[in-house]
Amino acid sequence: MDYSKRLNLLHALCLAETMNDGDGEKANLNLDDYDVEDSAHYLASFITFNAIRAADRQPALEHKSNFDMLSVYQAYALLAFAFLTAALAQEKIKPDLTKAQIIIAKTLFAGLPEAELMEIIESGFNKFKLIGETEAEHWMEFRENLDKLTVSFVVAGTDDESPYKKEEVLPIFGQMLSQFCEAFQI
Repeated sequence: MDYSKRLNLLHALCLAETMNDGDGEKANLNLDDYDVEDSAHYLASFITFNAIRAADRQPALEHKSNFDMLSVYQAYALLAFAFLTAALAQEKIKPDLTKAQIIIAKTLFAGLPEAELMEIIESGFNKFKLIGETEAEHWMEFRENLDKLTVSFVVAGTDDESPYKKEEVLPIFGQMLSQFCEAFQI
């Protein structure tokens, strides 16, 4: 199975689980109806939502008391997106990071005014670039671990022979997010 199909499959499966928890609407499981970039946007947001929950973070409270923390979540989601999409280069697919930033921010922070979204996007991208470009050993190790975790999540969610289930991998994203937030704690 091509990596792009794995992303689409994981998107469909995660969407189906989310919809089954809600209003009874069924997710579309026809993978040909999914766009790989849309799948990567959804999965980066899904991972970040679950990481926030697993880390017992409170974005609504932080919006009022520590607004910059929202840009930390944005940067984390962008890192997840980058690692989710890195293997797509083998299929000659180059996702649009600018578009991803906007879609992810609107997904994570639905309902916020556009001016606040723009501030979160800009600050989050600056943090993303800082982490992506730094040669500091602890950030290189963090990137490597998040990359491995993201790949593990894709494999766990799409390969029946994986030693782990995606539900076992998701809480680790919360631990990684906690480390990330501590680094930017004011």
